[in-house]
Amino acid sequence: MSEETKVTQEYGGEQIQVLEGLEAVRKRPGMYIGSTSSSGLHHLVYEIVDNSIDEALAGYCKHITVTINPGNSITVTDDGRGIPVDIQPQTGKPALEVVFTVLHAGGKFGGGGYKVSGGLHGVGASVVNALSQSLTARVYKNGKIYQMQFSRGQIVQEMTVVGTTEKTGTEVTFQPDPEMFDETVYSYEILHERMREEAFLNAGLSITITDDRGDEPVSETMCYEGGIREFATWSNRHKTVIHQDVIYMVGAKDDASAEIAIQYNDGYNESLQSFANDVRTPEGGMHETGFKTALTRVLNNYGVKNGIIKGEDKVTGEDCREGITAIISVKLTDAQFEGQTKAKLGNAYIRTLVDQVVNDQLTTYFEEHPATAKIILEKAMMANRAREAARKARENARRKTGLESGGMPDKLKDCNEKDPSLCEIYIVEGDSAAGSAIGGRDSRFQAILAMWGKMLNVEKARQDKVYGNDKLSPLIAALGGGIGEDFNIEKLRYHKIIIMSDADVDGAHIRTLLLTFFFRYMRPLIDNGFVYSAVPPLYKLKRGKTERVAYSDEERDRISAEMRGESNAKIEIQRYKGLGEMNKEELWDTTMNPDTRTLRRITLDDARRADEIFTVLMGEQVEPRKEWIERNAKYAINIDI
Repeated sequence: MSEETKVTQEYGGEQIQVLEGLEAVRKRPGMYIGSTSSSGLHHLVYEIVDNSIDEALAGYCKHITVTINPGNSITVTDDGRGIPVDIQPQTGKPALEVVFTVLHAGGKFGGGGYKVSGGLHGVGASVVNALSQSLTARVYKNGKIYQMQFSRGQIVQEMTVVGTTEKTGTEVTFQPDPEMFDETVYSYEILHERMREEAFLNAGLSITITDDRGDEPVSETMCYEGGIREFATWSNRHKTVIHQDVIYMVGAKDDASAEIAIQYNDGYNESLQSFANDVRTPEGGMHETGFKTALTRVLNNYGVKNGIIKGEDKVTGEDCREGITAIISVKLTDAQFEGQTKAKLGNAYIRTLVDQVVNDQLTTYFEEHPATAKIILEKAMMANRAREAARKARENARRKTGLESGGMPDKLKDCNEKDPSLCEIYIVEGDSAAGSAIGGRDSRFQAILAMWGKMLNVEKARQDKVYGNDKLSPLIAALGGGIGEDFNIEKLRYHKIIIMSDADVDGAHIRTLLLTFFFRYMRPLIDNGFVYSAVPPLYKLKRGKTERVAYSDEERDRISAEMRGESNAKIEIQRYKGLGEMNKEELWDTTMNPDTRTLRRITLDDARRADEIFTVLMGEQVEPRKEWIERNAKYAINIDI
């Protein structure tokens, strides 16, 4: 990074500003890291890495390493200036101690330590310390190695010089406290994705992520000189792009800057990824608003000016974003985030900056690249026509399926209960399995919907093909919440939607088709945890009049050994080929009885990863799907085909 980007050569204790003492973190960890689930566990790593990223933003750090150690502790190192170790004036304590023990202490509150920063709340290091069973901080500075050790926020070793060094930087190793978290096992994939993101957002910064827990270490170093241009290309790697160049825009005003990269693909979904000071803003904010407004304006202005759009045929924002992959990255000194987890950016002036950058530079780009402009605009206009066709199809679907009159599809056997929170619906493939399910269910609260034939793959279909589809219409009508932009969770008729398909390849395909539909057109179902997958048994084991079922090969072998006992009796083992083979009693006992069944709730811990997987599995390109299957085949259950 250039000398001009550096804020100050010296980074000392007087630049660490103290706002208040460290309190209540261990009592209410969710207030500081979002939750104590897996997402909160991984958030600890992001807080420490954000501090190193801040050094990179200031122009002092070139390489960051993140290592998952045996036992699931984490080590983060950087080659920045090193956390200050001199005395912090307000407290009379070493700045290193203040950073790790005082909430809202850091170099980001106007002390001159940083111009822009992701860790703006200044709680990162101290919160991680408070929620760690143990934490060791090492600072390489002034030719010396300084070390402090903590346990659950309390000092175990005062700051001590433990050696000499020629390098500078900070090294933090922490062990999450099992008393604080639901689980303490780190996912290499989740951390890997986040670190790749950081490397994209900081062109030229090198980040190494390593997993040292296995017999053979897994490691990757990522460095992208092209920055967010490469981010857009990478995001579209499983898709077919409609223009090769990534459109890149950058601009600045006062202490704020914005850079945007966009590239369209031939799909129907939009992918908007926005960041403020390298922190992802999943709920968007002012920077996204400015981008969307300007994009729509530029496309319409270009279309009208060049005679492509005539009369009242203007395209909407949603039309303009069909098939877009956009990366929006802003840097600002006084970023106002909503909450410690920084989900949404609130600075109004950044909307104006992004709007201006996109308006001016995208207009210029279109004038200089008319062929690309025409391709993008034609896609938006086609989306507009499809949206109108979808509206008509929606109206037809309402009439066809009796949605307006409240009529229910013939394939639905409804339950008696009317309170949605007490109702559940089984979506069953095939009349045979549906017959057993209807016969075995508890009709007080369990409804059965039979599906038949091959479902539409909505990943490859426009909206107008989805609305009114004869396979999907009964499902839409039965659930009652509507579809797409009309979906209303308040009108949902069941709060447990259970996909019950065979435990084979065809069953998995049906389940994936349904989940793709829910993800794209009824997303709130998954967001609210209403979607489940039934887990039917794979085997029935019988010895005399004793019968048991097994849900995996391992369980089959264990139960078989138990039933044989020392007498080595003969055990009959039946492999269920499908749900239709079970009689109503078997289906109730194994798969539908709330007291004995197993259900898997479908969750979206990371919507972007889910989006990518659906694109790979259900999209047009064959090669990425083949690679994904080969890579993940080892995790699949052995099944007879």
